[in-house]
Amino acid sequence: MNSLFFPIFENMLSVNPEIKTIETLSFPSEILERNIRIDFYLPQESGAGPYDVLLVNDGQDLQSMSFSSILGRLYKTNSIRPLLCIGVHAGPLRKFEYGTAIAADFKGRGNLAHLYMEFITEELIPAIHLLFPGRLHDRWGFAGFSLGALSALDIVWKHGHLFNLVGVFSGSLWWRSMDKDDPEYRDEQHRIMHNQIRDGLLIKGMRFFFECGTEDETEDRNGNGIIDSIDDTKDLISVLTEKGYYPDEDIFYHEIAGGKHDIPTWALAFPVFLKWAFRKK
Repeated sequence: MNSLFFPIFENMLSVNPEIKTIETLSFPSEILERNIRIDFYLPQESGAGPYDVLLVNDGQDLQSMSFSSILGRLYKTNSIRPLLCIGVHAGPLRKFEYGTAIAADFKGRGNLAHLYMEFITEELIPAIHLLFPGRLHDRWGFAGFSLGALSALDIVWKHGHLFNLVGVFSGSLWWRSMDKDDPEYRDEQHRIMHNQIRDGLLIKGMRFFFECGTEDETEDRNGNGIIDSIDDTKDLISVLTEKGYYPDEDIFYHEIAGGKHDIPTWALAFPVFLKWAFRKK
């Protein structure tokens, strides 16, 4: 783990030991060989915790959707538990760092996803534990949007010992090893994430949130009148159900009529996810 983490984190704590609302760091990663911008969100009057934890890919989109205001409304209505939310900004190689670590897609995108997964699990998570020693619950989630959602799902599925829930917003679950226009393409053979979950073992206690908008896209490759993003999501839910997960208990599907593949739609869905994932009992 990069020793450069610690002076940065210690400096942040010395300046503002309570870390109110949002703090931003430039995070040097040896694995990715670049600095990564990371935003930390905490309640204004959070005290010393303990906190649940949520990592979010494409953390730059949280600022665009006024995420602090979303959290503020939920805290004001006492709807969620104290939450440490960490937005990890995407870098210039987003299409290569996000994806599935097991394999790149048919165009070679996602070929660095194994390194991004290693960054999350070997550099970022240990640093979070060092920053908040003894102040974290064992409820950890990971969420993302579009390709970042696929990345979050991939990382959570591979690391059930670190995470126990995932939020998938307009997930790129079409991610495939063969071009859909190839005459030999078959959904059941070439969608990478579906196959990975189908071939994997059930992870007890894992929970899954999926959001789709009815106007996420216009593609309908099988001509069944349902856009691909919804088809791919519902097919993945079927794979999870066959694996042993229960709809309404382990799986939450949230479809937004008129919802698009954009930040305003995800901003509408995010409070639903947070109340489902981190609600107060």
